[in-house]
Amino acid sequence: MSLPVILRPEAEADVLAAHAALEQAQTGLGAQFSRRLRDVLERIEAMPQLYGIIAQDVRAARLRKFRYIVYYVIISERVEVLAVLHSSRDSSAWQSRA
Repeated sequence: MSLPVILRPEAEADVLAAHAALEQAQTGLGAQFSRRLRDVLERIEAMPQLYGIIAQDVRAARLRKFRYIVYYVIISERVEVLAVLHSSRDSSAWQSRA
């Protein structure tokens, strides 16, 4: 069951901030992050139920080689990404978006 993946505005802001911070830390790191994120989003699109539920209907997928987590929900005919946050962040950051 393939479903389109939509990033909420807050999640888009998370991605832009992470990309900028990683690119500032090391040239090219932001691009690597973007590729890993794209890989995860494609897996979520192809198999939305692949990743486990962590709270209520919220699922979490970890990016390989990065300590970022994609938090998302399946809503009828689509997947909505709530947040893309570093794993060290307080979990309440995404919970307020659910």
